[in-house]
Amino acid sequence: MAEFPVDPMMAKMLLASEKYKCSEEVVTITAMLSVNGAIFYRPKDKIIHADTARKNFNSIFGDHLSLLNVYNQWRDTDYSLQWCYENFIQYRSLKRARDVREQLVGLMQRVEIDMVSNVSETIDIRKAITAGYFYHIARLSKGGHYKTVKHNQTVTIHPNSALFEELPRWVLYHELVFTTKEFMRQVIEIESKWLLEVAPHYYKPKELEDSTNKRMPKNVGRSTRTE
Repeated sequence: MAEFPVDPMMAKMLLASEKYKCSEEVVTITAMLSVNGAIFYRPKDKIIHADTARKNFNSIFGDHLSLLNVYNQWRDTDYSLQWCYENFIQYRSLKRARDVREQLVGLMQRVEIDMVSNVSETIDIRKAITAGYFYHIARLSKGGHYKTVKHNQTVTIHPNSALFEELPRWVLYHELVFTTKEFMRQVIEIESKWLLEVAPHYYKPKELEDSTNKRMPKNVGRSTRTE
């Protein structure tokens, strides 16, 4: 982990990507998180267009995968400036993410981690992220609020999140930002049982039990939104 010039949780996520065979995707996500808040812009005269463009990248599993969609689509246009302009994306931020990504790939190769792609296996990608950020977990309480698992702190999904209207039972967040309330930024949906797989030293099965775990299957009610 000390080989990587990123915070320890990110380094752990990068190392875990080898086990889950999704190192290409996790390196991209890490690079995109490193330029975090500066990917999209909203010109005042084109707010609706900008918001629609942003939503087109949203993944139903959450924001890390939305960022992956942005980068991969940009790569598929051969890193086009025009594409960024059309999608209200900051070209300089993506260029910086690309530079960070190249640096990280070099470091991954130096510690002999194979660069493999597994873009369709979103569970494996999310498990690798959870391996690094297992401390950043919140669950939906009966009152409809999220509480962090370890400290029972009330937190809210940021309005910019792809999951803002979805309210999954268990979420992982990249960071907390306090403005009017404590917002979780960059959020993905996880399953509580993954925590026992990636962090058995930190979580006990009892902590992760709750009656609401017996929820409907994922695909049922997926599109139900609270207005």
